[in-house]
Amino acid sequence: MLAAGLLLALVALYGAVVAAFWWFQRDLLYPGQGGPVPATAARLPPEVSGIAVATPDGERLRALWLAPAPGAGVVVSFHGNASLPEWHAERFAAGPWRPHGWGVMAPAYRGYPGSTGHPSEAGLIADGLAALAEARRRAPGAPVLLHGHSLGAAVAVAVAVRAGASGVLGLYLEAPFDSMTAMARHHFRFLPAGLLADTWHSDRIIGTVAVPILIVHGEADPVIPAKYGARLARSAGAEASFVELPGDHVSILGSRDGEAEAQFRPFP
Repeated sequence: MLAAGLLLALVALYGAVVAAFWWFQRDLLYPGQGGPVPATAARLPPEVSGIAVATPDGERLRALWLAPAPGAGVVVSFHGNASLPEWHAERFAAGPWRPHGWGVMAPAYRGYPGSTGHPSEAGLIADGLAALAEARRRAPGAPVLLHGHSLGAAVAVAVAVRAGASGVLGLYLEAPFDSMTAMARHHFRFLPAGLLADTWHSDRIIGTVAVPILIVHGEADPVIPAKYGARLARSAGAEASFVELPGDHVSILGSRDGEAEAQFRPFP
């Protein structure tokens, strides 16, 4: 009887944990949502301006914008799930990018500081498409490089698939995963991955993207181990180049910007 009671208690506890995971999964998946807009504007070049991007479903996104020079491209950059657009806007407005006239569009996802709504897979993809459309509206004819880090890489892939290759120079992905289902199994082995509402299966769609793809991953990444980036590269096929280098999930950011800028530059 004691053993049976203990087993029932363990089953009930496991059920409670599974239920909590199911109920709070989007809080776990999108930890950067909510909170105030960061006071980091002083680090941004004065040419970078804050703008609002409207989505077709009525949300209003905070975004950072830098117009490209005539004939140059625009980096549309998507941040990670616990990050903000400031870091990428600052990066792509300087370094090897600005001397060649690149512009930047870096939105904050719905529900993240300064943006309305609540995050979800469908919502973030809508945000990405709205940011791309706004970049094209502000810089008509400028070719676009889609960039993403971590979760932002999944957003970039989904946007590339839905927007098509026309006017897209390529995909520049840092520390991506092949699917959120795989990541859930990696980090929460004892929980059923089938409970995920947002599965982010980039591996199932990236093979349809007919543009060059550069994937960069840190060999010591504890958040998304490099094997998941390598798996995504294999799913992409011949279009993808995979670079594994020393570093972790964050320290690799920008480490291949020089090569990426030269590879994706619209004109020599």
